[in-house]
Order: sequence, then structure tokens, then C-alpha cells
Amino acid sequence: LPPSNIETIDPKTVFSDPRFQERGVKANANGGVTVTMVGMMFAYLPNEVHVPAGKPVTFRLTSADVIHGFEIVGTNGNTMVVPGYVSQFTTTFPTPGEYLIVCNEYCGLGHHTMSAKLVVEAAQ
Repeated sequence: LPPSNIETIDPKTVFSDPRFQERGVKANANGGVTVTMVGMMFAYLPNEVHVPAGKPVTFRLTSADVIHGFEIVGTNGNTMVVPGYVSQFTTTFPTPGEYLIVCNEYCGLGHHTMSAKLVVEAAQ
């Protein structure tokens, strides 16, 4: 079954769409954060994000060009990033540390260089 809440976006206007103009980490009322990122050949924007350990982290992702993957290696964070759609999932990272984010969907000749860093920080 497709996701119950399908959110669409025009891939040609991703960078001017208000939902994706402010990329990065934003605090939520529940103590968690929302991470807004764009996938494009061959990068994620932003390329590094810092989130709190033990709090809900909601990822909102879209693609500016082709289908990409978004896998946070060693965690349950994994989704497809499809042009025309906003992918969203929420997870919690119990352990502080650095995690590699990779594109796990072949997206072109530079696919193997497409990565980002997730830094999970201990509660202050």
C-alpha cells in the first residue's frame, strides 16, 4: 500500500518551495527535531546535521532531480527519495555518535560519492 499521507512537490521548484527553503534542523515542541533535506546528484543538502540522542527525529526529504535513496547506516532510518514527493519518517537515535548517510538507490555516475553525516549528540 502507498503511504496514507502523500505529500507532493514540484521537483523543478524544490529550492523556492517554502517547505524546503530552510534546510537543516529545527526544534519541535516535543523536544525532538525535524530535519529537512534535499537529495540531488550527487549530494544531500545540508551535508551534515546534528540531532539530539533519545528524542524523536523527523526527516523530511525530497529530490531535485532523480530517484535517490536515504539510508542512515547502522540504524532503521531508510527511505526512498522520489522527485515529486516528500518522504517523511520519524525515528529515535538512543546512542550518540556519527552516522553515515548514503544513497542506496543508483542515481548516476557519481552515485558512489553521494553521502552525508548525521551527528547524534548527547543531551546537554
